[in-house]
Amino acid sequence: MSEIILKPKTQPEVPIEVDSVIPDTVAGKSIDEIKNIEIWFGNEKVPLSDFFDVEGESSENASEIKIIFDGDVGNTKRIGEGMTTGEILVKGNANMYVGTEMEGGKITVEGDAGPWAGRDMKGGELTIMGNAGDYIGSAYRGDWRGMSGGLLTVYGDVGNEIAEFMIGGKMVIKGNVAIMPGVHMNGGTLIIEGNVKARTGGEMKGGTIVVKGVIDEFLAGFEFLGVEKNPEIEGETIEGNFFKFKGDNATKGAAGTIYAATAGNGHIAP
Repeated sequence: MSEIILKPKTQPEVPIEVDSVIPDTVAGKSIDEIKNIEIWFGNEKVPLSDFFDVEGESSENASEIKIIFDGDVGNTKRIGEGMTTGEILVKGNANMYVGTEMEGGKITVEGDAGPWAGRDMKGGELTIMGNAGDYIGSAYRGDWRGMSGGLLTVYGDVGNEIAEFMIGGKMVIKGNVAIMPGVHMNGGTLIIEGNVKARTGGEMKGGTIVVKGVIDEFLAGFEFLGVEKNPEIEGETIEGNFFKFKGDNATKGAAGTIYAATAGNGHIAP
């Protein structure tokens, strides 16, 4: 695989946006041409080389390109936005919108990521090894379609309203979650291995949420269906005993499913 290495010179106070630098757009370009790709800095466009040293070798085939952000880019937005193939590795933290609208390929962030990671994600694989912010895999404001495909995994904790309006794909959160995971969810699978503060699945109409930790506060609009052992979800067996709920009955018609581990969640069962 051909590697293009971007070494940050500085991370300015005003964030930079690099949605124009993905395997799809650098394929077939020389290193000099890649250096001159325009990125947004505030309200103006500047060459990529203003903020990054660029090394390596490109390829004619985008699927054979790996872009490496070789350092912390905590004030760089839109990494991997809209990518359809290839690979991106961030050796540090990243700012907002990592993997927004990605359709394929693979993104790995070795540190933390800001809000809206995986926003409107359609395919591919996005992995965040640290923590992530609010609205992971959610719909943008005013839209009713969030994440629709792919696999989004966060190894740390996340913020509020993740998987909002999710309609497909799979999200795995290995840490803890704040309020309203899966709000307005219409499809897909959300697996939370840690704890949840409150309002899991509020107004959901479809999809499945699994919580292996403790849910501090549970909504009243869910119908208790009993206890299920080792439920199978989309071909995957989830080991353990789970309370099963159907809802949210605050929205009439279609409903989703929530599985909550029996251990530690006796307070939410009837």
